[in-house]
Amino acid sequence: MEALPELYAIFQGEVATVTEYGAFIKIPGCRKQGLVHKTHMSSCRVDKPSEIVDVGDKVWVKLIGKEMKDDKLKLSLSMKVVNQGTGKDLDPNNVSLDQDERKRRMFRDYTSQKITLEAVLNTVCKKCGCKGHFAKECFVQPGGTKYSLIPEEEEEEVAAAGCERDKKTSVADDSSKKRKK
Repeated sequence: MEALPELYAIFQGEVATVTEYGAFIKIPGCRKQGLVHKTHMSSCRVDKPSEIVDVGDKVWVKLIGKEMKDDKLKLSLSMKVVNQGTGKDLDPNNVSLDQDERKRRMFRDYTSQKITLEAVLNTVCKKCGCKGHFAKECFVQPGGTKYSLIPEEEEEEVAAAGCERDKKTSVADDSSKKRKK
């Protein structure tokens, strides 16, 4: 078997082919080629890799991944973490590579799971007196607008009856104020 460079090793290779998704680089000392995906060509967005490199160009690359797929070894290379003039490593601790990997991670789809908020719905804030949240989660400023959750249908009927009573008492209060004047 041919001697492949170590993971995160930097070397200068020659561009073998350029595709719409990246460029294949010949690895010196062996017959293998590695792919520099267009996202790893530059820290800026690259739409056409042919605008960055041409066949036969010498470029500095860093080996960022080795993967066995269908009994073939696939090598991932990066140009953006290597200074193209000197070959100096711009990411010696592989921090930006780790950040790129985290961005690509697959997230589980939780949209089909039902969320129940029964414990939160039955609470009353000690700070503002509104239903549906705790005092430590309260965002009401002193003298600010108070918000609460929309009541259930049963609660709406009770609230409507309460509002009618409040209107009657406020009308009575208004008439008593007029008499005093």
